[in-house]
Amino acid sequence: MAAARLVVIGGDAAGMSAASQARRLKGPDELEIVAFERGHFSSYSACGIPYWVGGDVERRDDLIARTPQEHRERDIDLRMRTEVTEIDVAGRRVRALDRESGDTYWTDYDKLVIATGARPVRPALPGMDAAGVHGVQTLDDGQALLDSLDRATGRRAVVVGAGYIGVEMAEAMLNRGFEVTVLNRGEQPMATLDPDMGALVHEAMDGLGITTVNGAAVTGIRTGPDGRVDAVVTDARTYPADVVVLGIGVEPETALAGAAGLPLGPHGGLLTDLSMRVVGHDDIWAGGDCVEVLDLVAGRTRHIALGTHANKHGQIIGSNAGGGYGTFPGVVGTAVSKVCDLEIARTGLREKDARAVGLRYVTATIESTGRAGYYPGARPMTVKMLAEYRTGRLLGVQIVGRDGAAKRVDIAAVALTAGMTVDQMTMLDLGYAPPFSPVWDPVLVAARRASAAVRGAGTG
Repeated sequence: MAAARLVVIGGDAAGMSAASQARRLKGPDELEIVAFERGHFSSYSACGIPYWVGGDVERRDDLIARTPQEHRERDIDLRMRTEVTEIDVAGRRVRALDRESGDTYWTDYDKLVIATGARPVRPALPGMDAAGVHGVQTLDDGQALLDSLDRATGRRAVVVGAGYIGVEMAEAMLNRGFEVTVLNRGEQPMATLDPDMGALVHEAMDGLGITTVNGAAVTGIRTGPDGRVDAVVTDARTYPADVVVLGIGVEPETALAGAAGLPLGPHGGLLTDLSMRVVGHDDIWAGGDCVEVLDLVAGRTRHIALGTHANKHGQIIGSNAGGGYGTFPGVVGTAVSKVCDLEIARTGLREKDARAVGLRYVTATIESTGRAGYYPGARPMTVKMLAEYRTGRLLGVQIVGRDGAAKRVDIAAVALTAGMTVDQMTMLDLGYAPPFSPVWDPVLVAARRASAAVRGAGTG
């Protein structure tokens, strides 16, 4: 009896995690695995690209977890520089284009995994395709940006967008010795935070020498006689630039799936069940940045592009495609970032998110330090907490600070997943010693303040 064939579209985190897990469960005599990757690299850390560009990571190859050859040595037929251009669901086959030779061919499948990732948002504005304008999503993108920095005749960098990618790339440009301007369309940088917490990020970026312009709507890119970018134009003024980095965010790369008639959600991502099967299709799975996942706090699907989720999705998909069993319950929306020594973290809902799903809430914001106040090196930290009106259920936490501030959000992520109230959180048995925390950890101080706000709102 011939082995079943598993076809994987996408050779990064979700796709190759799925392929590797399926191979652990079934040998090549039972399951043939064919994977297609349109780029030059497999199984790499896209999250590490800003730190490679900025010089914190020395070599590009340090970001590669497993090379194509290593996958092939595990009996996974990984075909690089090969793009799947069509999925024939009825015929159970995919059409592939070899980008090197130009040849196209069909490959049949018994089981299919879609892990096409996400694409950087690139507005349809004049000059966006000019030399010197860069999105940063793949290792190829990172190399192109580094090459562009070497060619730049001046030292002025403009970053368009002030989300995670934007602030991380602003730091990278600063580390490269560029004069950095960040153009942000929103009220404050880091729209994943509430504006009051984003204002703390703005203040810190100014202190680092990064010029941040809020409310800046980019209308186009101006180019010089050589066709290379020389300025970014907004509705208010023009900002000279020798290189432009787009940090506007990403969108699910689902054009291929959509053309095949597979179901997409409100954010453009593929819809799956708890086993990561595409809804309505027993032998098709999807994972990583191309899917929408359940927000356990809001009760709605959302699109979150993170390598942590992608690797978990891949493990679940590989288990199910390989004859095992696994489910992915959802997320609470935890994310951390930094700009130089300022750490930024969030989990759960912002105020606007809570309002959007009809939740009433109270907030509490406290200032504390990451260590005992008398211990050398104690640095300030601001924690904001949202709790549900009357019930006191934790809804979200945002942290901005230094000295290990960001990873404290993990306490809140666990509490959110467990459905804890802020009152229950106040008695969590967290580790304490003066070099690591005040007697009352900042998260617990915020929980006490939020608990008091819940009690006050309930009697109002």
